[in-house]
Amino acid sequence: MDFLADLWLGFSVALSPMNLVYLLIGAVVGMIVGIIPGFGPSAGIAILLPITFGMDPTGAVVMLAAIYYASMYGGTITSILLNTPGESATVASTFDGYPLAQQGRAGPALVMQAAASFVGGTLGVILISLLAPFFSQMARNFGPPEYFLLALMGIGMIVIMVAGSWRYGVISALLGFAIGTIGVDLETGQQRFTFGSAELIGGIDFIPIAIGLFGLGELFYAFYQGLHLSGTGGIVQYRNERRFWPEARDWIETRLTLVRGSLLGFCIGVIPGAGATIASLMAYSVEKISSRTPEKFGKGAMAGLVGPEAANNAASSGAMVPLLTLGIPGSASTAVLMAAFVMWGLRPGPLLMTEHPEFAWGLIASMYLGNVVLLAINIFAIPLFVWMVRLPYRILAPSVILVCTIGTYSVNGSMIEVWFMLAAGIAGFFMKLFGFSPAALVLALVLGPLAEEALRQSLTISRGSFAIFIERPASLWILAVTALMLLTVPVMRRFQGKD
Repeated sequence: MDFLADLWLGFSVALSPMNLVYLLIGAVVGMIVGIIPGFGPSAGIAILLPITFGMDPTGAVVMLAAIYYASMYGGTITSILLNTPGESATVASTFDGYPLAQQGRAGPALVMQAAASFVGGTLGVILISLLAPFFSQMARNFGPPEYFLLALMGIGMIVIMVAGSWRYGVISALLGFAIGTIGVDLETGQQRFTFGSAELIGGIDFIPIAIGLFGLGELFYAFYQGLHLSGTGGIVQYRNERRFWPEARDWIETRLTLVRGSLLGFCIGVIPGAGATIASLMAYSVEKISSRTPEKFGKGAMAGLVGPEAANNAASSGAMVPLLTLGIPGSASTAVLMAAFVMWGLRPGPLLMTEHPEFAWGLIASMYLGNVVLLAINIFAIPLFVWMVRLPYRILAPSVILVCTIGTYSVNGSMIEVWFMLAAGIAGFFMKLFGFSPAALVLALVLGPLAEEALRQSLTISRGSFAIFIERPASLWILAVTALMLLTVPVMRRFQGKD
């Protein structure tokens, strides 16, 4: 009954007129962000984060969260029509999405991906509603040792799974840790790495770094690839097809795929650092292994599109669980969302759902509504988004740069933060060019100070003994899960390489 009462409270908040407007704006912007190749939800959220300053906290987070999960919907449109994933989590959707379009079935493919995204996202939100209070209650027993190990697990997972090379991932994370140490040492009160600059005493703010890495960095990399010079000749025209809607056999063949992909995606999304990209690729592998006709995969199998789509949307919902209940961002996008929480004085963690129930449950309820809105947008506004795919970069790029600059300056009115943003943008370009991981840097920048504080508190409690990390049952469980996940990834990669 408490669950229903909390959910009813959430809907009463989410259904307010202004929050519905913010939800619709977030859904549309998220779709646009997903459609733009290589941009990604992290960039969209980071760019718009300063603009939300001064808004109602609930409405602002509802809008930013909608951008996050809506980008999963939008990224598949370019995967199907252009064979170009709009976002890394939709890479697996190109494997069978584009072949379906080449067969003259782009319409059914677009409708099926919308349905799969809706099922995965909605099932993920249902599981959040059921499991978030349990996780929150469990997390109340966590102390500094557990939070330190959780932070390390999140960074460790993203280091080995996001980066092209685990060595580059480690370097990226260490760079994030280093940036996070700049400022005043909270324990001793002494300045660290400020080089006598008064501007650095408060440390380097997260927002300009995130905007630079994900906003400008992605844009510079797009220029390097020549996307500003390329045309749109690869778009598949689906409007002249004889049949726009999927056939009955498409629904029958993928009914179990929807369930498998959604459950797998949510479970992977809950793991800090795993993310929607890993979930979609694993879902594709599972569907290919379990299929009676694996030879059709890669040639236009509907299950090869539906599985990853259900998984990446369920994973985006699952990633909200550690953010809301543990205060641990599970991905770069949720790390930016966490910055939004902190900006409004809301501390994500075990007490969030108790101290601010209207905020937490309003956000969860908005995700139910957001998936319904996105289903309608995907099916009825596809021609509009196809037109947006054709928008040239010479129009898009100046707009993005302007929004990044104004947004960064508006937070604190500081020009040095604009220079930080520009430096981060240049660094983000070279990191992407040489295979380093901006996501690992961002997570380390967010989690580094938390891990440092938890480590110091733990050693203070234990009087300098590291045995505290193996003496507590919860710590042992976290260590065991971390070790299992770190060992599983190399095995998965070797298996996929043999495949």
